[in-house]
Amino acid sequence: MASGYKTDEETNDKDNSIWVLDHQMDQSMEEESRQLRNVHQEKDHSVYKILQFAFQSLGIVYGDLGTSPLYVFYNTFPDGVENTEDLIGALSLIIYSLTLITLIKYVFIVCKANDNGQGGTFALYSLLSRHANILTIPNHDLSDEKLTTYSRAVFREQSFAAKTKRRLEGHHVKKHAILVLVLVGSCMVIGDGILTPAISVLSAVEGINVGRAKISGDVAVLVAIVILIFLFSMQRYGTDKVGWLFAPVVFLWFILIGGIGIFNICKYDYTVLRAFSPVHIYRYFKRGGKDGWTSLGGIMLSITGTEALFADLSHFPVSSIQIAFTVVVFPCLLLAYTGQVAYLMKHPNYVVGAFYHSIPGTAVIIVMLVTTFLMTLIMILVWHSHWSLVLLFISLSLIVEGFYLSSVIQKVYQGGWVPLVIATTFFIIMYVWHYGTAKRYEIEMHTKVSMAWILSLGPSLGLVRVPGIGLVYTELASGVPHIFSHFITNLPAIHSVVVFVCLKCLPVHTVPEEERFLVKRIGPKNFRMFRCVARYGYKDLHTKDDDFEKKLFDSIFLFVRLESLMDGGSSDSDVSSLLDEQNETAFDYTLKAINSMCSSSTALQLADSIEIVNSPLHQNVSTIAPDRENDQTEVDELEFLVSSKNVGVVHFLGNTVMKARRDSRFCKRIAIDYIYAFLRKICRENSVMFNVPHESLLNVGQTFYV
Repeated sequence: MASGYKTDEETNDKDNSIWVLDHQMDQSMEEESRQLRNVHQEKDHSVYKILQFAFQSLGIVYGDLGTSPLYVFYNTFPDGVENTEDLIGALSLIIYSLTLITLIKYVFIVCKANDNGQGGTFALYSLLSRHANILTIPNHDLSDEKLTTYSRAVFREQSFAAKTKRRLEGHHVKKHAILVLVLVGSCMVIGDGILTPAISVLSAVEGINVGRAKISGDVAVLVAIVILIFLFSMQRYGTDKVGWLFAPVVFLWFILIGGIGIFNICKYDYTVLRAFSPVHIYRYFKRGGKDGWTSLGGIMLSITGTEALFADLSHFPVSSIQIAFTVVVFPCLLLAYTGQVAYLMKHPNYVVGAFYHSIPGTAVIIVMLVTTFLMTLIMILVWHSHWSLVLLFISLSLIVEGFYLSSVIQKVYQGGWVPLVIATTFFIIMYVWHYGTAKRYEIEMHTKVSMAWILSLGPSLGLVRVPGIGLVYTELASGVPHIFSHFITNLPAIHSVVVFVCLKCLPVHTVPEEERFLVKRIGPKNFRMFRCVARYGYKDLHTKDDDFEKKLFDSIFLFVRLESLMDGGSSDSDVSSLLDEQNETAFDYTLKAINSMCSSSTALQLADSIEIVNSPLHQNVSTIAPDRENDQTEVDELEFLVSSKNVGVVHFLGNTVMKARRDSRFCKRIAIDYIYAFLRKICRENSVMFNVPHESLLNVGQTFYV
């Protein structure tokens, strides 16, 4: 038998050993994440501050709910009031809709299901995805769970929550269904939000016609446009200033409509207070039949803005939202609606409006149903509520909201189709973008290169290592991207320091700056290879990070220092002092480290070349004394990194182009080749977001067929 021949068993043993080696060298960054975690506590606001936020929230959150009395009865009785008892029934429906849906469900239940203070459909999805593996892009890592903002509950294996979790995680269809549900809810909010400001302002302008010579519709529209332009132009000054500007106005509005309501009740008909008895709801539907059921489309307008109340939660503490609603908004709205009915009991002909017979109230109820289903999962997986409470919540919600939905469907052909078309357009955009992103990640995973193969090339990687630092961007938190293997097989040289940079978006609202970067070494020290995972929450990516490169190198310097401490046998208290100290700049920290371990001449040379941004991750080196051998190793590596950085930094970005295979279905070709390609073209690139200099950027194109 020839000496070069290998049996299948030997080949398998070798493959297994390579796999084990690759697994050992590319493990999760759980330990690095644990070291960076700090004590994060939610701010405790004083009573005065809570009341201040409650007052400000009036100008930001409750504008839609506050203007609903302008058009509710217009739409409830578009053909006039035939029986004044119908007004009592309608008022009773409004009272219990505001009480059950807005007050109890949203203000006191849904608002508590916030994602570290963030509200809205995506916040619920983010909260759920941390308690159950329902994300369709499988990029979860144990190190992510060490974040201070990555809060999650633990439950027993045999509990109802654990069983529900296993059912969701075991079926890809269920994960996909939840994603679609979330996208539908979010798009409906957008569709409704586009129209709501125009409806509210136009309703207010139409009020000029009351008791005066009527103005034409064109004039009313023109005045409304001017007001809307002014309102939207004010938003650029931020929530705080806008809140202080409009809060007094909205507060005065609520006081006025509440006071007018009391006046009307006392002057015209105080017996309308009998509407607080739910028996009048039964009589209303019994008397009105189908017409009473159809009128629910107008009644539902009294709770528009409820979902926005939850979506705007990020601007204010939950307690301030609850105080503002229960103390000011809720009682004033009840008085306003009751006062209107008291007036209409004597003047039923004044209910008819000329314009608002077709207000589209359609997208709102769909969003509420989506929130109901997501809240059911929140109650099971996050709150661990008893199944009887969950059943009670979903039953009451579905009965009330389902009844409204069955009624507003009738308004689709009258104008309710407008927000549905808008929402459908945004849904297609969001779904195609997510589908394309998932496919790109799948390609990255399937084409990644084994770390063991890279290390088998030796410290030179089979190339000439030239001075400088190469930052290779990838979506992978482990393994080597295919783009890098393309480099080393087609280029004659590579930089002396290589950093794989993974940009990762986590299901949290934000990642604290001090926990953003995770750094680990790849292979032996003489390979000069690192992996850096830059973690972001869904709110962190809204703005540009102009100091990204400086923060990244700051984190690498910190990692080198931490590694030296750990290798030198330093205690946990030494490591903690390095992480907790926040009074010095990274520049000062590096100079101190070098000054304490090398000659003054070397330190001065390095001081002239180091350019590192300020960071909260610093230390007081004088309190730490690692052994001298580690000192020298650390100094050598710091010198090497600084000199390499000063030579130049090159950012390698892979420009993955996806195309549908020729045998793909027509819908897939349209989605990938046209819609997703167009969205990628107009999307802000990472190079722009992280302020990468154009002269330091190298784009490498790759085409894959899916």
